[in-house]
Amino acid sequence: MGIKAKILAVFTVIALAALMSCGGGAAPSGGGGEVQAVGLHGSPDEEYYQLQFVSGVEYWFPVYEGFKQAGNLLGVKTFYVGCTEYDANKEVEVFEQTLAKNPKGIYLSPITAEAFKEPVDRAIAQGVAVVTMASDSPDSKRHGYITSDNVNEGQHAARAIAQALGGQGKVMTLRNPGQTNHDIRIDTFIATMRAEFPNIQVVADSPTNQDPDKAYSAVMTVAQMHPDLGAVFMPEASSAMGASRAAVELGGGKANIKVMCCDVNEQILDMLQTGDMFGAINPDQGMQGWFGMLVLFTAAHPELINPMNGKKAMGLNPTYIPYLDNGLNLVTAENAQYFYVDKYAESLGYKNIQDMLGPGGPK
Repeated sequence: MGIKAKILAVFTVIALAALMSCGGGAAPSGGGGEVQAVGLHGSPDEEYYQLQFVSGVEYWFPVYEGFKQAGNLLGVKTFYVGCTEYDANKEVEVFEQTLAKNPKGIYLSPITAEAFKEPVDRAIAQGVAVVTMASDSPDSKRHGYITSDNVNEGQHAARAIAQALGGQGKVMTLRNPGQTNHDIRIDTFIATMRAEFPNIQVVADSPTNQDPDKAYSAVMTVAQMHPDLGAVFMPEASSAMGASRAAVELGGGKANIKVMCCDVNEQILDMLQTGDMFGAINPDQGMQGWFGMLVLFTAAHPELINPMNGKKAMGLNPTYIPYLDNGLNLVTAENAQYFYVDKYAESLGYKNIQDMLGPGGPK
């Protein structure tokens, strides 16, 4: 068993043990011999916040729904907050404002690792649990990190594109420099192409900083120098919208250049279904939120567990999950219909997406 699997297995055992010890077992659900877990409740006045940068990006919305669903079952309050800009200082400001409310826990996607080391360490010292997701601040004292495997995402994208190109051709990447998880995806994509597909040449690695117009210009420029450009990969959805526009124009109304990104939104899903995009790697957002709430709750309640690691005896919080993989999905024209956030919200009984982003907790 690999180290990632071991971490997940240990956490699962701890969570199940806590459920059984706090809830007194499970009660029959009345169907097919299945049982329904009960117990493991927090106080109804406990507050947990999911905090994002560029909080209007719809990638975060299903993450919060998973976070809220778990919070509802735990009987605690949940809130969705963040800054609308791609700005480290402004995200830190929102973090400080949230910390001032003295919540039980904060589920954070830090825009950069460096900007959040001191604020996260201060929150931990204040007694507020902090777990990171999607992007990390690994040198901080955060209690855990939940994400899809960014290395796996880069490898998965490289192999899918290489297969579609028949193992030969030219590709380019678009980059969002400085955001750790994005850099890992692109670096891994390039390394995988060079190591596994020697007949595929990476001809450009262009910074676009999630700007669709810069992505459009980059693809148009590289395609002029390399008319046989076969594919372009980027670590996020915003650049994909500009890259796809360029691919369609260069193909005379048909995207001959295969465009692939990480994450999806409504426009990406529409382009996948019309053939204007090749594919998207999408982390399992719901699991990212669900397991984030469970790890955060456990970190906020160290009294629940006393594992054989000596931390509790030394006066430390026993909860530390250095990495938990929430999984990923390959989204194509065949399954894109299942990833529309508005349809997902409607299927859960919400009036709209904004309703889904509302506070969760005891009714």
